[in-house]
Amino acid sequence: MKPFPSHRTLLAWGAALLVLLGVFLLYTRPDFLLTLADQLWACF
Repeated sequence: MKPFPSHRTLLAWGAALLVLLGVFLLYTRPDFLLTLADQLWACF
């Protein structure tokens, strides 16, 4: 067992963290939530 994760593992974790942070920042914007709700409602 390696003492440190490989570069690929660290890159994957970093990318996942950035995606989650981006989603969180979008959900803190009310105009984005309203647009998302309108688009979802338009499907029905």
